[in-house]
Amino acid sequence: MPASAIVLFAHGARDPEWAQPFHKICERLRQSLPDTPVVAAFLDCMQPTLEDAIAQLAAQGIQRITLIPMFLARGGHLKQDLPELLGKARQRHPKLAFHISPAVGEVDAVLNMLADWVCVEHQAHTA
Repeated sequence: MPASAIVLFAHGARDPEWAQPFHKICERLRQSLPDTPVVAAFLDCMQPTLEDAIAQLAAQGIQRITLIPMFLARGGHLKQDLPELLGKARQRHPKLAFHISPAVGEVDAVLNMLADWVCVEHQAHTA
């Protein structure tokens, strides 16, 4: 049984197609880390919620969760909603340890990849 898991935390939307990129990332992570459970969890409109995802992982015996906020910036959802949700999760699952990474949009490697892609896209349509 794995001791740790990864949760990609995203906003959510009414349109189910909106979540496809997150599910693709989860699948790529599962291929790279086959012994690590990987789930996408959502703040609004989609399932599972962060609360449900954490509860499911805790029920599986997971001891540590790396939570990756899939947001471009650290706005209200990450400054207010996420700490509140994590506070409740810590009360319900006191044996779980959490590592909260920066929002993906605050990671230089991600920003560099986006900038590189914009350059390629621009050059492809201006040549």
